[in-house]
Amino acid sequence: MPRPFDSLRGQLVLLIVAALAVAQTISLFLFVDERGLAVRAALGFEAAGRAANVALLLEEAPASLQQAILRAANSPLVRFDLSEIPAVDHESHADGGALEARVRGLLGGATDREIRVELHEVEHGVLPMPHLAPEMAEMHLAMMRGDLSAIEMQLSIALADGQWLNVGTRFERPPLQWPWVSFVSFGLTAAIILVAACWFLLTRLTGPLLRVSRAADRLGRGETVDQLPLIGPDEVRNLTQAFNRMQARLTRFVADRTRLLAALGHDLRSPLTAMRVRAEMVEEDETRESLVASVEEMQEMVDATLAFARGMASSEVYETVDLASYLRQLQADMIDGFDLDASESISVRLRPHSVRRALRNIIENAQRYGKGATVTYQHDAEDVQILISDSGPGIPEADLEQVFEPFFRLEKSRSRETGGTGLGLSIARTIIRAHGGDVTLANRAEGGLRATVTLPREAKPD
Repeated sequence: MPRPFDSLRGQLVLLIVAALAVAQTISLFLFVDERGLAVRAALGFEAAGRAANVALLLEEAPASLQQAILRAANSPLVRFDLSEIPAVDHESHADGGALEARVRGLLGGATDREIRVELHEVEHGVLPMPHLAPEMAEMHLAMMRGDLSAIEMQLSIALADGQWLNVGTRFERPPLQWPWVSFVSFGLTAAIILVAACWFLLTRLTGPLLRVSRAADRLGRGETVDQLPLIGPDEVRNLTQAFNRMQARLTRFVADRTRLLAALGHDLRSPLTAMRVRAEMVEEDETRESLVASVEEMQEMVDATLAFARGMASSEVYETVDLASYLRQLQADMIDGFDLDASESISVRLRPHSVRRALRNIIENAQRYGKGATVTYQHDAEDVQILISDSGPGIPEADLEQVFEPFFRLEKSRSRETGGTGLGLSIARTIIRAHGGDVTLANRAEGGLRATVTLPREAKPD
């Protein structure tokens, strides 16, 4: 049973979904904190603007109102303080250049005023702002899920009277938030791509490929296959066109060779008949008998050659048969008969007459040289194996394949005196291989020979 992702369509769908997931994850990691960064930047500019406005008020107001202005400007998150010394004891860092420029612009743009900005990140474990009320601190911790990190800003602005306005604030960094909208967007994107692009395009790609695969399987079993339509992408159309050309060449090749063999056998009959007539006219008995035997042997080889050619180029239609009934009928038709164990019903698609001929050749071979034949069968999900066993002397291991060669005969147990031309097993293997199966021989451990005929159970649907 093929697994879903063993097919080309399944693997491409899996690859596209995986690529989308990786791209979405990277995008979330890169941009999930953009909102937090924007909020912190806005808070920083807002604090800098408030500091510039407070500095202008302090410079314009009398000294008696300065503390009142500071108290009014203070908030839980931003603290203002007047001091003789600056809280920032160094020049502004590059990170604070934008804040310094904003403050300087609000203060009139004078370049001689000293403004110092310090920004630094507070590591994890930072507590809430010290000026928050206890209730607000607890709410803050709960909102931040106990994992606080922050950017602290210290701002020192030199006032006209020589004092420094020191401003302190902190921008807490909220924990990473994975917006559900991103997941919904990913799901919708994946669905649209899979349905609108993948499913349609992959069907156009895998459909013709599957059609070529099934046609190649049928062609390998010797079935007649119509020309496949040229559909799909250019690469698939080129493949289909190459298959159609290959099929036409193979059909012509087999047909030409069969016609050649048939013509050769037909043309040899006339001279062989003439030779037989002349041989009968020889007066010397020994010479006459020798010549007649030679002519008969040649005639037998010609007939066997024609039978071999017909076995390779059968145009018989495939049928689905019940193997048990099929073998019982074969058992009844053969004169000598054979032992058969056919208890299980199995459907097999084959050419009935061609396969009967192949099985008859193998069984007769076992009866002639192996002291009888016993036929059984077994099967799996794809194939059926017909086992033909005998109790003869077996075959040397080196000759188990060679006996399938045309006109090959073992000198002892397969000699011409016992019958045969050496084409029976060749014809049988040719027929079975044309069905997409095979025939193999093996010596049995308990003695004798076993022929295993393997056939596909059912043809794959178009």
